Amino acid sequence: MSTSSPFTSTPELSIAQRGAVLWLTITREERRNAMSHGVLAAMAEAVTQAQGERSIRAIVVTGAGSKAFCAGADLQSAQAFTTDYSEPQGHLARVLRAVRASNIPLIARVNGACMAGGMGLMSMCDMAVASSHAVFGLPEVKVGVFPAQVLSVLQHLIPRRVLVEMCITGEPLSSAQALQYGLVNYVDDDVDAKLDWLLSRLLDKSPAAIRRGMYTLKKVESMAFEEAMSFTESQIALFTLTADAKEGQLAFQEKRKPVWTGQ
Repeated sequence: MSTSSPFTSTPELSIAQRGAVLWLTITREERRNAMSHGVLAAMAEAVTQAQGERSIRAIVVTGAGSKAFCAGADLQSAQAFTTDYSEPQGHLARVLRAVRASNIPLIARVNGACMAGGMGLMSMCDMAVASSHAVFGLPEVKVGVFPAQVLSVLQHLIPRRVLVEMCITGEPLSSAQALQYGLVNYVDDDVDAKLDWLLSRLLDKSPAAIRRGMYTLKKVESMAFEEAMSFTESQIALFTLTADAKEGQLAFQEKRKPVWTGQ
């Protein structure tokens, strides 16, 4: 059951808060959940808005139905990739930037075909759970373009040789291959059961540790070793000053489950 939420769905993106989880569902099933500019604008806004909602512990990104997670840009649109060439930041770039700045973990629920720009939406997430029938591909070369923006979030997820082959042949991977290459965390016939299992392992942990931890994870990714060491030395001290850290240590000593305040 959805709780009352400050978020407003659009015709193309369903936004629903279910307990501590915010669900972002692309509702363009007739277009294989292809991205529109409206979908991307609403998604960027929702991810940004969620940062101020302490009740939200995780964000799930998915597509309606069971055939497609997201088929990428809508090639039936006259302006599939941009609406204004004078604008430096496109809609997909805004989503990727919003997610990069998120201290709330995102999980992709890959319920079917994950193609082209859909690979960007999946790769921007911190974890991914896929249905056994899901397929993953970068078919842009088949229509004369290239998965340029997708590379910013995909390039470090899978081996480079696999990435190059996907980019220049346009041929897809199966869910089993995606799991083998580390593109997803889990593959299951029952994607929702596996997603619930993964969420349950996250939601009982310290909200403060995860929030500050996601911030730390993302910051150190682009740092050289010495810079990362200096940054994390200060961060670990701040971790220990939180109410959750004090409660976690006390609960351990008293051999009981911690009661998190998220502070």
